[in-house]
Amino acid sequence: MNERYESAKKLYAKIGVDTEAVMAALKEIPVSLHCWQGDDVGGFDHEGALTGGIQTTGNYPGKARTPGQLMDDIEKVISLVPGKIKLNLHACYAIFEEGEFADRDKLEPKHFAKWVEFAKKHDIGIDFNPTFFSHDKVKDGLTLSSPDADTRKFWIEHGKACIRISNYFAKETGIPCVMNIWTGDGFKDIPADRMGPRMRYKDSIEQILSEDYDFNLVKPCVESKVFGIGVEAYTAGSAEFALSFAAANADKCMPLMDNGHYHPTEVVSDKIPALLCFFPEIALHITRPIRWDSDHVVLFDDETKEMAKEIVRSEALSRVYMALDFFDASINRISAWTVGFRSWQKALLNAMLLPNAELKKLQDENQLTKLMMMQEEMKTMPFGDIWAEYCARCNVIEDASWFEAVEQYEKEVLSKRV
Repeated sequence: MNERYESAKKLYAKIGVDTEAVMAALKEIPVSLHCWQGDDVGGFDHEGALTGGIQTTGNYPGKARTPGQLMDDIEKVISLVPGKIKLNLHACYAIFEEGEFADRDKLEPKHFAKWVEFAKKHDIGIDFNPTFFSHDKVKDGLTLSSPDADTRKFWIEHGKACIRISNYFAKETGIPCVMNIWTGDGFKDIPADRMGPRMRYKDSIEQILSEDYDFNLVKPCVESKVFGIGVEAYTAGSAEFALSFAAANADKCMPLMDNGHYHPTEVVSDKIPALLCFFPEIALHITRPIRWDSDHVVLFDDETKEMAKEIVRSEALSRVYMALDFFDASINRISAWTVGFRSWQKALLNAMLLPNAELKKLQDENQLTKLMMMQEEMKTMPFGDIWAEYCARCNVIEDASWFEAVEQYEKEVLSKRV
């Protein structure tokens, strides 16, 4: 242990914070790393541009084009970030043997066997997402809420297949699998019927969840969205819809909040403790919206810090399933992953290093002047020295020199991809 850490440790001890306990606890908190940053949400079951409200911008060289390349890139990220990782997959990342193909309604666990091998190699769990976009059976921009019965049936069967695959992941890894249901269903302009699509959407999700699964192993979620590309006027899966559905089916699914999926004046940090008053568990997709749900790389910014604070203050580290969700094709993708994951780790560490019990006591005793002072003083505590020690104990580079490894990887690997 270095001198700077020892000095910082003593300063935190004076305010009642045990830095050793904090670092030990943080090392056991899983955070899902999303595979889709590595290839711009391309996947392996289709070709062509993204459709269905999904879009990436930029064309930085070196994106992964094969399952092997994507796994290599994820392994590189694992070597650069501290903490406990899970892998987050979309269904479009199925891996088929040569000459084999299964459409999304016919996907089976065997199509993800190589991902299970990868997870076991690194002793990590897997989370999962049905892929309700970039497919010719997205009819008129709709999937689970479509008025066309055959369209709905196809996507319902896809959702059921994903339940079975999620169960396979959980049993193979021994770690619960969070399976998130999100669609971009909606309308570009003002609809004549708002309730009808939502009733069809509700029925479709209920049919998906009728597939047999153990809620202790498979954790289905419903994710909301305020609007998207091409669905600016209306989304079937609005915040009110998703939250109400989860509340009505709390014995078999959870709400999932993506902090880019709300009005710009709303903050998910305030919603986290509100939901925790009613739900045993909730899920998060952690991103960075700029003006809208633009899925920028997560930074160690104010709202990221506040979300982490609310999880920690609510004593909910074991009740919140945390996953990153961004995709930037304009910069080095390994760096994007690494910055995002390290930023969320910093946010959690920062929140756990606060004297939260003392701050709550000041609020309850109406000592609001002292509370304000204390909260401001915490901003200049030697957080960076604890972060450096935490990284060292996780056997990863603690400072910006990790970027040299990314540059070398780009030179030796990424630049040679065609």
